[in-house]
Amino acid sequence: MRYLGNKDTITEDIKSFLNKKGLLKSKYTFFDAFAGTGAVADSLKSDCNLVINDLLEWSVVYTRGRIVGSKTQFKKLGFNPFEFINKNDEILHGFFYKNYSPAETARMYFSEFNAGRIDYIRNQIQEWYDNDFLSRDEYDYLLASLIESMSKVANTAGVYGAFLKHWDSRALKKMVFFPVPHDEKPVCDVTTINGKIEDVVSQVDADILYLDPPYTQNQYGTQYHIFETLIKNDNPDISKVTGSRPTGPMRSDWSKKNKAEILFDQVLATTKAKYVLLSYNNDGLMSKDFIEASMKRYGKTGTFDFKKIPYKKYRNFKTKKNNEHFEYLFYIELKDKCDVVYESPLNYIGSKARIISKIAPYFSKQSKNIYDVFGGGFNVGINFRGEELIYNDINFKVKEIIQMFSEMDTYKLIQSIQRYIKKFDLKAADSDAYKAARDFYNSLPDEKQKPEMLYTIILYGFQQQIRFNTKLGFNNPVGMRWFNERIYEKLISFSRKIKESNVSFYSESFDEMVIPSGPETLIYLDPPYRLTTGSYNDGKRGFKGWNGELEQNLFRFIEERHQSGNKILFSYVLKHRDEFNDELQNWIDENPDFHVVDIEGNSGWRGSKREEILVMNYEN
Repeated sequence: MRYLGNKDTITEDIKSFLNKKGLLKSKYTFFDAFAGTGAVADSLKSDCNLVINDLLEWSVVYTRGRIVGSKTQFKKLGFNPFEFINKNDEILHGFFYKNYSPAETARMYFSEFNAGRIDYIRNQIQEWYDNDFLSRDEYDYLLASLIESMSKVANTAGVYGAFLKHWDSRALKKMVFFPVPHDEKPVCDVTTINGKIEDVVSQVDADILYLDPPYTQNQYGTQYHIFETLIKNDNPDISKVTGSRPTGPMRSDWSKKNKAEILFDQVLATTKAKYVLLSYNNDGLMSKDFIEASMKRYGKTGTFDFKKIPYKKYRNFKTKKNNEHFEYLFYIELKDKCDVVYESPLNYIGSKARIISKIAPYFSKQSKNIYDVFGGGFNVGINFRGEELIYNDINFKVKEIIQMFSEMDTYKLIQSIQRYIKKFDLKAADSDAYKAARDFYNSLPDEKQKPEMLYTIILYGFQQQIRFNTKLGFNNPVGMRWFNERIYEKLISFSRKIKESNVSFYSESFDEMVIPSGPETLIYLDPPYRLTTGSYNDGKRGFKGWNGELEQNLFRFIEERHQSGNKILFSYVLKHRDEFNDELQNWIDENPDFHVVDIEGNSGWRGSKREEILVMNYEN
């Protein structure tokens, strides 16, 4: 049958790709999450156990029907159902006859005779099944065959969102009830699910997750509503014009830009599968760069792979100028959930994003909670696997942005950012547009300075830094960066993770925070580095700076929290270029309960060498 985006022409490419990865093993379970018409699942039915899912029930039934065709013998029925039905001309004046033929409406999906035949055959199949003359395999096989048969005489242009206004010659032919095409290969176990993949993926035990989501804004529920009504057999209230059943339950957010990316991240983060294979194309809603960034976040290092498969696509006058069309296969072997590292979409100076994998192993195993006292971009705190996360930063503007990722709906946040970009026509290195946006933000009263607007402006500023003047006016100059796909991916994955975490937000000086005593609380400290003054800690930007006196206050604070039984993890720089922090070294020498871990291979801005250390009062 004709189906948008079906994989019949590239199943061999997919199978060859899986075989190359050593994944065609009978003990493996292959989870086809967007089954469609089941081309891929059917091609693997002898190689893997199958779990079939689709939002549309008709797709699940059709896919299962074609897969199990070789297992149908109709012993209980006692005769060949195709021969039986094709020998008579019985019709039924049922739902299809009354609603999808000109018998009682102006709709011309099927001729009156064929619509009546559809009603008769559907009713006959159900009657046989209800009276236990058909197994579940045989029932699904006959329903799949009916879908295939009626598609041959449909008066449509290929999909069922609308009918043709004049009869196509094939639509006037008498419908023949014929078996859905299948081969006689043996079939491994087949399990079916009918739901949204984002709702069911975390519950499915599978080795391989195969994703073939919609690529465009086309809603499959709208385009194939007739098949859904056929399978559900529920005589729904329908649209007066098209005859469509209510589309709300059939609508997929995978057909919506920005929502598709959010769902893709969610699925990668929550699947139980070990391997993920994604089919997508170069015309799809999600970009290749975004897909790659997402899969590399959740995939083991070095396992990301992709293959480009050229193929022909139907083109009209709107698309004929684009001569290249590719189907992509993306692949990863997934990390363990505890090994996934999340990165802040806020490019904060001194960020630990590059070295979080070196810090995380030193998180206290005794502690259930973490106080990220100098939170900044929150790269460290967000990666703590605990019960409660406390974010604090004395710069309330930064705190508001991080809190925004937690509290604002991610889709609405992305839309807001895109609106600001469009409103001011922001582009990399466009000084005039950037200054217009920055000046507008600074002109607003405090209560109207929304963090999502400030964040958008930051994205187009120099090195995406956060810099204010003494009056708290944002004054970072224009930069060469923009809201690119990598930041976009960070925003989505970070926003999901922070929403799923139990985070409280504060904006206080470190020595004014109220922190519970005891080893269950880990205090992580990443203060400004006295040897590496930046725009956020020079004391000239409307916020409290950092100096030797505050450093000594911090040492005393650490000693007090140590006496209170807290676990302490302290990031600092001992040496930067030719400068050495003697005060820090003396303090370490005077506090034998603390020990030092060198973090090798770290460097500052523009590659400036520095000796970064972790200071701890515990052993894991």
